[in-house]
Amino acid sequence: MIRTEKIIFQVGQFELKRLSIEIAAGEYFILLGPPGSGKTVFLECLCGLKRLKSGRIYIDGRDVTNLEPRLRNIGYVPQDYALFPHLSVEQNISFGLRVRGRSQDEVAETADMLGIKQLLSRSIAGLSGGEKQRVALARALVLQPKILLLDEPVCALDEVTRQEVCSQLLAIQRKLGLTTIHVSHNLEEAFSVADRAGLLHHGVMQQVGPMDELVNEPNSEFVARFMRRDKHSEIPKS
Repeated sequence: MIRTEKIIFQVGQFELKRLSIEIAAGEYFILLGPPGSGKTVFLECLCGLKRLKSGRIYIDGRDVTNLEPRLRNIGYVPQDYALFPHLSVEQNISFGLRVRGRSQDEVAETADMLGIKQLLSRSIAGLSGGEKQRVALARALVLQPKILLLDEPVCALDEVTRQEVCSQLLAIQRKLGLTTIHVSHNLEEAFSVADRAGLLHHGVMQQVGPMDELVNEPNSEFVARFMRRDKHSEIPKS
């Protein structure tokens, strides 16, 4: 579903360095890495908000490297949600549909799926963190994308709400069959949703694989340290 070939993006001193990766259709992929490793930049390159210096991006076998963001059929939820405070919940969710001249019939159904139908007439200012997160997710999903990009979608939530939202994200991803990339730095969060994960550092993909492989078979000292283990320990058996 998603394939990148040696993509390079440079801004200031930072560079994504010949990053190549393949993510299967319907996969829930977690992108891990410390702050400043390039996780958000990578998502922005995928959805067309950043112009590559070189390399190619393919989605569903189609070269989208030079396509406008609106033509890539990607839903993107940025870390700060980027909601419009002067618009209602309903207006926020339907914004992308209006811009594209599409019917807004799916707004109520999408809101209902996320448990926020009762909030449609509310203003953004009075919402909790978890409610804002669901509004941002609804705005992305109502466009019926093939790919969903989530930039630390639960980092601003408390522990209980974070667990609830992660469970909901996984359930929605499975129901809709979305290919999903979810940026995180929280290992517990990653274990709760990931089919596979990749660890990014200084713009270089250090290792890709199932979470237990990154924990038990790190290919470098950095991966071992990031996964908080030494090379001889194993994941505790449940």
